[in-house]
Amino acid sequence: MISPESETALASIIKTSRTPFKVQGGGTRPIGTTSATSILSTSGLKGVELYEPGALTIVAKAGTPLAEVEHVLAAEGQRLAFEPMDHRGLLGTDGTPTIGGVVAGNVSGPRRIQVGACRDFLLGVRFVDGQGNIVKNGGRVMKNVTGYDLVKLMAGSFGTLGVLTEVSLKVLPKPKSTGVLLLEGLSDEQAIQALSKALGSPFDVSGAVHVTKGLDGSPVTMIRLEGFENSVEYRADKLGKLLDQFGNFSLETDADKTAAGWKWVRDVVPFQGREGDIWRLSVKPTDAPGVVDSLGDTEALYDWGGGLVWLFVPKNSKISASDIRHAVSHVGGHATLIRGNAETQTFQPLPETLEVLQAGLRRQFDPQGLFNPGLMGAKK
Repeated sequence: MISPESETALASIIKTSRTPFKVQGGGTRPIGTTSATSILSTSGLKGVELYEPGALTIVAKAGTPLAEVEHVLAAEGQRLAFEPMDHRGLLGTDGTPTIGGVVAGNVSGPRRIQVGACRDFLLGVRFVDGQGNIVKNGGRVMKNVTGYDLVKLMAGSFGTLGVLTEVSLKVLPKPKSTGVLLLEGLSDEQAIQALSKALGSPFDVSGAVHVTKGLDGSPVTMIRLEGFENSVEYRADKLGKLLDQFGNFSLETDADKTAAGWKWVRDVVPFQGREGDIWRLSVKPTDAPGVVDSLGDTEALYDWGGGLVWLFVPKNSKISASDIRHAVSHVGGHATLIRGNAETQTFQPLPETLEVLQAGLRRQFDPQGLFNPGLMGAKK
């Protein structure tokens, strides 16, 4: 494994290399496959370089452990608002999640429905392209615009366009209190209706989840509210009345319990340690129950009010990748294989016009095909 400890060393390695690299951060989310066998890791690029709590801005090298960034922010009562998940339990990996890996995967958790994704908080990036050039784009304030918006392009590119060396992010204050409305026993369709109604209300919902099998095996629906204690209690009361047609809600406000409950959701704990495939489906919330029902023998965790479906397909199930992709394509969605058969294409196949555009971008940023070849395109 190659793990340079400076940006200039990384640039030098790439400039002189003719061998493709498997680009990674801490190696905790090896989603998809690439034909490259030589690992190029950014884990040697560590350290928080700038933190201005008053400006709600943090700048860190790409290999900085995510836990270190979160610890620095927590000391000032702040956080990464997009709530990045930890894939280790789901994928059975070890290692250390890095902030660069979070950005490269655009990793965003349950709070995305309220505040947006990782890419929406990304202010600036530094990266090395496929010719060994050091590229800087963006800045340290939200209104900074410099040429093309490579910042958004790099978020979610999974290391196929360049190797991130530094990221600049906007952060937000932590709320004083959290309340979670809980309702058990709803069908998937009823739950999505309830979640949609909650998200369409003026009560500033920051989490909207339904799990087909909760801790006791029964369906559970969870709606999160955050803010000042009096505000949370007021909004919970109003929201409970708004949703009274779906049954009686209980309200959980214990800080430890609510934090543990949303970590359970964020990291998809219900599917951890079980044999089977894990899929991540993106569909319109109202279409989600129908897609899951059409597939049959599965379990689902509906996040983002139903717009994101974590799907567990048991080992030896007759449900194929083509079945899943056909079901989501039929309603205009897409499916990503998070854990499963290495021969299955990880990302949803693109329409020809988009595939041509994506390939063109790769040629511009990585003309020699050094970075994760085959990862986001057609299987090679």
